[in-house]
Amino acid sequence: MKDSIKVGVIGATGYVGIELIKILSKHPKVKVLYLCAQKSIGKSISNFDKNIKKKSLPRISKINKIDWKKIDVVFSALPNGEAQKISKIIPENVKLIDLSADFRLNNHKTYKEWYGIDHKAKNLIKHSIYSLTEFSKNKIKKYRIISCPGCYPTSIQLPLIPLIKNKMINIKNIIIDSKSGYSGAGKNAERKFSFTNIYNTISAYGVGLHRHMPEIDQELSKISKKKVRIFFTPHILPMFRGILSTMHLEISGNNSAKKIYSYLKKYHKKNFFIKIAKFNSSLSTGDVINTNFCKISVCKDRVNNKIIIISVIDNLIKGASGQAVQNMNIAFNLNEKIGLS
Repeated sequence: MKDSIKVGVIGATGYVGIELIKILSKHPKVKVLYLCAQKSIGKSISNFDKNIKKKSLPRISKINKIDWKKIDVVFSALPNGEAQKISKIIPENVKLIDLSADFRLNNHKTYKEWYGIDHKAKNLIKHSIYSLTEFSKNKIKKYRIISCPGCYPTSIQLPLIPLIKNKMINIKNIIIDSKSGYSGAGKNAERKFSFTNIYNTISAYGVGLHRHMPEIDQELSKISKKKVRIFFTPHILPMFRGILSTMHLEISGNNSAKKIYSYLKKYHKKNFFIKIAKFNSSLSTGDVINTNFCKISVCKDRVNNKIIIISVIDNLIKGASGQAVQNMNIAFNLNEKIGLS
């Protein structure tokens, strides 16, 4: 184990970049050597968030200032399409932990179909792992590129993957309604949602065609060994952070809501950051804000063969920066909780 992990953060001034720096600057086994952005060169990161006060943090610089020999891992919190370009200049001994969609999809043709651009590092996809930490702990160390799941997929897969693995639900009838704070859309949220006032209204968007759908389909299909296509509708709420996903599911075989609750509780017993709420209880994003926890509730439906599962996370932490640090911890033989609990 290294005395300290030498780190660079690219995309340091966005919402996710700021959250990453808050966590990394307090991490006892990390030394942050580079904070990179396109603008604000030479400025202190504390200009963007007064809660970041650590004096030893470097000033913001451009990516070309990074001396790759000095660092062990670089986090990319850049928009989609950028990490794949950077990946080609990163030496093999430096890990890339990417928080965009660039390495989430196994097929570059699927990436082009949903993101509208040719993948610039097709040959590196096979060197990447889609790492929802709770399901990839034993594999992360083998890969150069660690791709962190999207925020919605994180909240959805943590309860669904165990149930699909154990054949407890009907994979042909998965209906998901998710709601997120506007930070999930990044600093350009107002421009992206110019058709509405995001601070006063709730809006459905990406209806039937949201970019996280192929990612969720891909991962659930891997587990089921059959093609899964979910029904998914996301909404943006007039709040800054947090995700609440409500999943309407059909029970398989002789299972019941109570059996599913007991199974999830047992399955996630060793996963520190997953908390299963009391059976049939309500949840709110307030239960997990500013933490790396995912809280899950299993509820009965009035129809006997149906259940409702509610899952809440902080989209900027468990849905992004916290999960990225959790992945880093495991990749470098540290306890996954260090710097996060």
